[in-house]
Amino acid sequence: MLITDIKRVIEQVSREKGINKDILISTLKEAIESAARKKIGARADIEVHYDEKTGEVEVFQFKEVVPVVQDPEVELTIEDGLRYDPECEEGDSLGIKIDTSQFGRIAAQSAKQVIIQKMKEAERNAVYENFIHKKGEIINGIVQRIDRGNIVVNLGQAEAILSPREQMPRENYKRGDRIRAYVLDVLEESRGAQIILSRTHPEFLVKLFASEVPEVAESIVVIRGAAREPGIRSKVAVTSSDSDVDPVGACVGMKGNRVQSIVQELRGEKIDIVQWNPDVAKFVCNALAPAEISKVVIDEENRSMEIIVNDEFLSIAIGRNGQNVRLACKLTGWHLDVMGKDEYSRKEKQRHDSLMKIPGMTDSLAQTLCENGFCTLKDIISTRIENLCSVSELSEDDAMLLKKRAGEALQLSRSHSKSNSLQKSSEKIDNNAGSIDDISGNNTDNVENNGDTDYASDSSDDSEYSSDDDRDNSDDASEKKDENRD
Repeated sequence: MLITDIKRVIEQVSREKGINKDILISTLKEAIESAARKKIGARADIEVHYDEKTGEVEVFQFKEVVPVVQDPEVELTIEDGLRYDPECEEGDSLGIKIDTSQFGRIAAQSAKQVIIQKMKEAERNAVYENFIHKKGEIINGIVQRIDRGNIVVNLGQAEAILSPREQMPRENYKRGDRIRAYVLDVLEESRGAQIILSRTHPEFLVKLFASEVPEVAESIVVIRGAAREPGIRSKVAVTSSDSDVDPVGACVGMKGNRVQSIVQELRGEKIDIVQWNPDVAKFVCNALAPAEISKVVIDEENRSMEIIVNDEFLSIAIGRNGQNVRLACKLTGWHLDVMGKDEYSRKEKQRHDSLMKIPGMTDSLAQTLCENGFCTLKDIISTRIENLCSVSELSEDDAMLLKKRAGEALQLSRSHSKSNSLQKSSEKIDNNAGSIDDISGNNTDNVENNGDTDYASDSSDDSEYSSDDDRDNSDDASEKKDENRD
């Protein structure tokens, strides 16, 4: 069959939907084959051929030449075979061209349904294949609608979702607004590819620098890490592979124009660009800038540091609501404990006094142990003997004795703490008993007051008696007045 428009339709759909032409042609063949089986029979051997140059579609039914036909769908006699091919012989397989106009309306409708279904599947697969390679990249789109807080973004061939937790605070969009976001993930689901966007991910900031700073795009300046509190503040660690290129200056740009364009995209989010250093202590000091660091104590086993700063820089190092040190922790991957010099001195004295509780401990040995991270009795008890020997000049016997004495000192300290708590409890009980006595004394006073009330009631009775005498005197006076009248 020759369909004049089929070639044009295939090319147009392939171009608009992004579907490979081979997939469309294969879908067309399957649909026509399904229609042919509806008309001829399910067991028929059908082949469909499509000519890409002319757009002609041909359908062939193959039958085997046999002496006696038992299954007309797949067999034919030699007499019938000679009508199609004069040179055919028994055992040959003949391809008989079928007139597609005889398929009928039902077969055509079935072919249409197959084409629609296959087209949808091909379109879903094409969307997934087109966007899976864009995972981890920045993409531009237009806000199509807002559904329960989710922003649905039109990317042209597909729709993407920007969920509320991936949106920056105080950022409002309406339909038709252009939006720029980071492709967080591309999921292949039964209903189609689901594209997840983000504007809060740290990699979004990294990709923005790559788009705005040519040195980053060319890998001359390398971004070693990024930490964000979206919409508020972020830190970026950079280094340079070329000694002649200043990584911080390259990211800032002339008069700050490069970093300012990124700040505008992030709605005013403050960005700290810090110099990365292979020495983790120096890197942490750079991350806590502009605070001046006086001392750094590293605990590699627990991956933590104590950062000591001058008291006037303490608030700067910590930042508003702990923001600066929190971002520095995320950026460096270390737990940072920032404290002032006065607080650190008090803490050092407490540690020193704790170690001095061990019998036979000297000031120099206690100081050496503190400097090497053995600051408490538990640290000495839990560590290995070789570790104690390595940080001090103690022999193995002395180290064993030190661990034993540290255990005894800890046990004694716990006993003192327990006795002190018991003493405080007994004092509390005595205080409660005293308060009970006070209450009973108050009750006695109340009883005495009640006795005074009884005496007052007796006096009230005397007043009643005097009132009776007054009543008798008034009666005598009234009798005298009656006699005078008479």
